[in-house]
Amino acid sequence: MIATNIGLVAGALTSIAVIPQVVKTYRTRHARDISIWQPLLLDLGMILWLIYGILLRDLPLILANAFSIICNTLLIGMKIYFKDGDNSSRNDYIDANNLNP
Repeated sequence: MIATNIGLVAGALTSIAVIPQVVKTYRTRHARDISIWQPLLLDLGMILWLIYGILLRDLPLILANAFSIICNTLLIGMKIYFKDGDNSSRNDYIDANNLNP
């Protein structure tokens, strides 16, 4: 039982680690500084961990990875969805700073 509780706490902490990035990306509506590969590879690895947890019937592995997959998939979706806005925001910033008469 102690091992399960430790696993649940560890899973919760590592799972919520991505939440600040998801919230920031959603609020700012740009993801240009985020590499698409990091959350994509992380998702693939977590899918394998989820399968492993299901095979072992290990609740901490299942819960932590299922939640993390959802968060990282949201991040990937925002990276793709906000892609057009990233370019226009960068151009607006560059244009606004190059207004030397």
